[in-house]
Amino acid sequence: VEQQKIHDELDSIFGDDTERHVNHGDMKEMRYLECALKESQRIYSTVPFYSRLCEEPFELGGTILPKGTVIKIASYFLHRDPEVFPKPEEFRPERFLPENSKGRHPFAYIPFSAGPRNCIGQKFALSVVKIVVANILRRYKLQSLDHRDQVILIAEMVLRPKNGLRIKLIPRTFLKGA
Repeated sequence: VEQQKIHDELDSIFGDDTERHVNHGDMKEMRYLECALKESQRIYSTVPFYSRLCEEPFELGGTILPKGTVIKIASYFLHRDPEVFPKPEEFRPERFLPENSKGRHPFAYIPFSAGPRNCIGQKFALSVVKIVVANILRRYKLQSLDHRDQVILIAEMVLRPKNGLRIKLIPRTFLKGA
């Protein structure tokens, strides 16, 4: 269902022209695709945890953390908080529509970390991923050959599937010669 919504959005922007390059105006129109990418990053954070060093004593839940304490922030679990993201295991891109994001704490979703040490390349990275995914989905329908429960995740420097992902690319029917 979500993939079809993305296809519909891309079709409304590009029609059946799979050769035209994505431009800045197109990027702004890809609202649902952006929501789907954010939801993907929520469920499968690229960086599963972040470390921060207390630069001064800090009270957390009634406990004083001394200066020099290393704090680990597990975005993988933070993004699955059911109080912030109801039914967190469900893929629901609508969570990131502006009307559904109002009131959400800005640090409830931190796929690129947050604060003064967040990823300086996050906007560029999102733009590149958006262009690549848009170009793939303009031409193909994607079908996972593995059920989500079969994918074993490994949390290393980045979160990755232990055995890769098997995906079938199905040419979209409106394509000439398909």
